[in-house]
Amino acid sequence: MATKLIVGLGNPGPKYLWTRHNAGFIVLDRFTTLNNIPVTKKSFSGLYGEGNFANNRLLLLKPQTYMNISGRAVAEALRFHKLLPSDIIVIHDDLDISYGQVRIKENGGHGGHNGLRSIHQEIGSDNYIRIRIGIGHPTHGDAADYVLTPFDKSEMPSLPAVVDSAVDALETLLREDVKKAMTLFNNRNLISRKDM
Repeated sequence: MATKLIVGLGNPGPKYLWTRHNAGFIVLDRFTTLNNIPVTKKSFSGLYGEGNFANNRLLLLKPQTYMNISGRAVAEALRFHKLLPSDIIVIHDDLDISYGQVRIKENGGHGGHNGLRSIHQEIGSDNYIRIRIGIGHPTHGDAADYVLTPFDKSEMPSLPAVVDSAVDALETLLREDVKKAMTLFNNRNLISRKDM
């Protein structure tokens, strides 16, 4: 049985609950609800839970350190469980992907995402899988402000479909492999702006 550390990125507290930067928390919460795996234990500088899915032992983590130092929580869990970076799946928001798209990526840079930058620094590697939730670029204003604002009213009706697609991508990764998941999800566009 393989062990996977699945990390949803976000910021703690009700203030940030439905913000774009919390897409990782939102998707992980949906996955854990559907599969009845509570992520409520306080451990590894975060909220933590363990369960099984498709012959995988899952370690589920929502860092509570705030986004910019998420790597601290990931590194603690990685060291404690003696895992490799390649055993990690990180779920996060992505400005460079249009809203309505979910993409899977192996390895690579952090693309300016502060949570990924922190993980790279703390574990000394970028050799892990990411599930990227498209949030699109702001039409005006600062990207740092944009990611901390809630999904807008035009996006909320379609958000459950986007979240469920990301959960499907995660489940496909766990049941099959990364190549299969990339083939199925990387060219799928659930929602376009003109449809909203």
